Amino acid sequence: MPQLFNSDMAILIIDDEPQIRKFLDIALRAQGYKVYVAENGMKGLETLASRGADLLILDLGLPDMDGQEVLTELRQWSDIPVIVLSARPDENQKIKLLDAGANDYVTKPFSIQELCARIRVMFRNKPQQVEQKIVFDDGQLSVNVAEHMVKLANEEIVLTKKEFQLLALLIRHQGKIVTQKQIMTELWGVSHEEDTHYLRILVKKLRTKIGDSALTPAYIFTIAGVGLRFKES
Repeated sequence: MPQLFNSDMAILIIDDEPQIRKFLDIALRAQGYKVYVAENGMKGLETLASRGADLLILDLGLPDMDGQEVLTELRQWSDIPVIVLSARPDENQKIKLLDAGANDYVTKPFSIQELCARIRVMFRNKPQQVEQKIVFDDGQLSVNVAEHMVKLANEEIVLTKKEFQLLALLIRHQGKIVTQKQIMTELWGVSHEEDTHYLRILVKKLRTKIGDSALTPAYIFTIAGVGLRFKES
């Protein structure tokens, strides 16, 4: 099987069957992908909102909400490529899902070779975003936005996609206040402007990774009721 060793590519699997999750986790990691798993729709959406991913593999028969509901909710704030897995070989269902925003549809049982081929097609067809050449370096924390490289005390640290998106957004506007509304809209979409608990969790995790503190901040400053500000170089 062709291998695509790209540790920058993350795949989220939402499936309630432990065997399927384990099988896909092992198989996709062997292909060099980062893999996140969730056993129901709500947990999957929360994982995507807080960690981000490059592609979603979505099962339809979930215990808390139908896969189509997950897709409908997701499309309000994300354009992530979605491959639907289903044991329902129903042509009308397939058409509905594609119309609702799914990018591809695979019927169970399926071969891992076919699934990986479809994943490669998704990544080949995904538009490439060009990052501005923005660099922050104060001798302790170093961030290269274009290269997605973050170092603390000259040691590379790994951020989730959402953590990096937040850090990059703040650095683009360093020294200036970025409002909560602006952050929520850019990271999660207009329909999630009020879901500020996502942001609180994300900021806490990011601060921990870059050696910052809410009580005595060195990098990320909270302006109560307004937003966040990143220190100037």
